Amino acid sequence: MAAKATIFGIKNCDTMKKARTWLDANGVVYDFHDYKASGAPRDKLEQWVKKTGWEILLNRAGTTFRGLPDKDKQSLDEKKAIALMLAQPSMIKRPVLVRGGEITVGFKPESYAAFFKAKK
Repeated sequence: MAAKATIFGIKNCDTMKKARTWLDANGVVYDFHDYKASGAPRDKLEQWVKKTGWEILLNRAGTTFRGLPDKDKQSLDEKKAIALMLAQPSMIKRPVLVRGGEITVGFKPESYAAFFKAKK
């Protein structure tokens, strides 16, 4: 039996809604972790950074990041990026989908199809 997926994000995010709709339509069983309700788990965030790199996870295009003071946006490194994402989980690119130790960040239907096909 395939490992159960967990999708991490924010309930009202449009991209999250599209990803969850895709998962439901494709019969994928998953748990949902809402950052707004439960926060961002440090251990998971650190694992994701190791697998993908903080540059992929930190959503620099979002309004939360763009609204930071310049001093917080300069000289970014892994430690500073993790601290920012823990303090404001809205800065984590959404969704983060984890299944069987593998991870994919963001949502594109073709990427999800490939992710689940490879994991069967």
